[in-house]
Amino acid sequence: MESQKSVNFMRLLSDESTRTTVSSDSCEYYETEIYDLLPSVQACRAEQSRYGPSEGSEDDSAGPEHAEGGSHGYRSRGPRDKTSVPPLRNLPLCMQGKRGVRERRKMQISRIGVWASWRRSHSIICRRWWGHMGEWFSGLLPWKHTLHKIEGRVGVGVKSYFVFLRYLIWLNLLHCALVGGFIVGPTAFHSGNRKTELLNMVKNFSALDVFLGTGFLENSPLFFGFYKHSSLRFSCLNTPLLYFAGIISILLLSLIMVIRRTTVGYKHTWMVGKRYSTNVSFKIFCSWDFTIQDPTAATLKHSFIRNDLKLFLQEQSFSLRKAMRTFGQKLRLYLLRFILNLIVLCLLGGAFYLIYFSTHVSQQKTDDLSWLVNLLYQYLPPITITFVNLVLPHMFRKISSFEDYSFTTQVNATLVRSIFLKLASLGIYLFFFFRKLSEACRENRFGREMYKLCIFNFLATFCNTFLLSYPRKLLKEKFPTSLLARLSGKQRFLIPFNVLDLVYVQTVSWVGVYSCPLLPLIGIFTLTATFYIKKFSVLRCCMAEQRMFRASSSSVLFHFMLLLGLLMAAVTLGYDFHKQQYPSSSTSSSCGPFGSEETVFNVTGECVKNLPAAAQTTIRYLSSEAFALPLILAEIIILTSYVSRGRANTKAIDRLKDMLVMSSSDKRFLVMQHATLLRSRKVTSRSHCSSGSGGQPGGPEAAGT
Repeated sequence: MESQKSVNFMRLLSDESTRTTVSSDSCEYYETEIYDLLPSVQACRAEQSRYGPSEGSEDDSAGPEHAEGGSHGYRSRGPRDKTSVPPLRNLPLCMQGKRGVRERRKMQISRIGVWASWRRSHSIICRRWWGHMGEWFSGLLPWKHTLHKIEGRVGVGVKSYFVFLRYLIWLNLLHCALVGGFIVGPTAFHSGNRKTELLNMVKNFSALDVFLGTGFLENSPLFFGFYKHSSLRFSCLNTPLLYFAGIISILLLSLIMVIRRTTVGYKHTWMVGKRYSTNVSFKIFCSWDFTIQDPTAATLKHSFIRNDLKLFLQEQSFSLRKAMRTFGQKLRLYLLRFILNLIVLCLLGGAFYLIYFSTHVSQQKTDDLSWLVNLLYQYLPPITITFVNLVLPHMFRKISSFEDYSFTTQVNATLVRSIFLKLASLGIYLFFFFRKLSEACRENRFGREMYKLCIFNFLATFCNTFLLSYPRKLLKEKFPTSLLARLSGKQRFLIPFNVLDLVYVQTVSWVGVYSCPLLPLIGIFTLTATFYIKKFSVLRCCMAEQRMFRASSSSVLFHFMLLLGLLMAAVTLGYDFHKQQYPSSSTSSSCGPFGSEETVFNVTGECVKNLPAAAQTTIRYLSSEAFALPLILAEIIILTSYVSRGRANTKAIDRLKDMLVMSSSDKRFLVMQHATLLRSRKVTSRSHCSSGSGGQPGGPEAAGT
């Protein structure tokens, strides 16, 4: 009776997934009599009898592939695309059978024609070549071994931070190439006697000028005022237009790259997170990180898995506790959350007032004070912004723990509040700064402020690592039982907050690139130094976060925050151009390529007037309202095609999941049939042995007689 037991696998299928032939097209079986007993074959026949024959039925599967499978002991189930022929190593055949399949495929290639055969072989060669080139270029990436070491010591989550940091360095390198081609190069070609002026300014070097951006740096290529209006033999090829084209190219390139990385990461997260369930068995059997090499990191990974299981159980218990709340408990909880959100708003309001106060104080004249007090006054807004961004996120993290959310919701709430704080603090500073900005060359002043923000943020990172974290680590190692060491606790590398710092630095670079064109070059040096500083902090000073941050291995959230920073930079640049369109005594600029009451709109208008008539008509049509209708129609068509492709991919994923379920049921069925066959053979052999021993003429009874 035990041999007659069977296990049935059931799956609820939608109408689209039951009308598929993917499962039959992608499997090949030996020509045996057990083929008709497989659960997948019986399910396909039941579906065909229910919905009727489809195009992919076995009756319509005649063709070269079917004949090829029939002559070699396996059956091809359904029509197959010739461009998706499976490799020989995936066929369930012996070596001789694979040689025969290869010969027949060569004959098929010869029958399809010379051009099609060459195109197929050429595509295969190109794929192999691109694969080898991709491997070669991946080996040239900087810090590859360093990232592997970080991944082996503290896992993939911390590595994602350094990968994101390296991505920002490459992005700033592209920005430097655009600045050199559009802005610095043409200006250097028409510099004339500017080189001697620069040499005379360098002689009056002062260390205070490096921190304040004044002195010889103010009249250097670092800032907007250095670039003058000049023409390059063509009316549309002048310094203002090239300057404008360089800035717009930087923003457009950044937008394309950030959106591409965001969409690619979102598709991967959606596929893995939505289409596959991360149940407890997956967490137990598939959570180990095989790149770990250090025993301490292995112990840490054990704690990661244990904490992840604890987190899963806590979320389940939280869901049960949430469902059992009474009306009075819900009312008290909502009142508590309302009070805590009021506290968060008060903290944000106090932070914004501090930024306003520091901006107001820093813009007062301090010429009669000493150089140290003057430096402190000039750096008062960066100090305030850095202090606010350093303290308040930890306070938000503590407040979210009292709101009775799940841990995932607590992390998301803290991140949303921290993102708003980072970007809003910079926006508030820009708003109050623009209101009181009334200098003759206001772009230079604004560029100096962005320059000071970048410099002070790097100094804060350096001091936080070598003046706070490292002495704290030494105190913990030398005097582990002291009161100060126990009060300081263990240092954690908080991935979300460190990523927010990188987003803040890149946002400052985008906002100030118009007034300080060489700010991406400064960003390359500061980010490279930040890489080594953070590497030292991770490997020597800090420990990884014990409570897992689920989005740490995905770059979707990181690039989405970058997208918000890029949006802020675009809004700031648009506001500056809007002020140029309506010049006044307080907003007019007397320096840079757009001096002498020239604006972006005037320069582009003069360029369009000097173009041929056909080009003028085309540009006017593209900038008119008549072009909006075909543009909207094109966008609708593109969006419709992408939505249709997404739905088709969703159906394909459902069908592949059905194939996995049916293949697992086939394997279980074959194992049970094999076990049944072995049992029957054992029973048969035992019966033969017993009958043979009992029927011998010279048995024990004969021997006894």
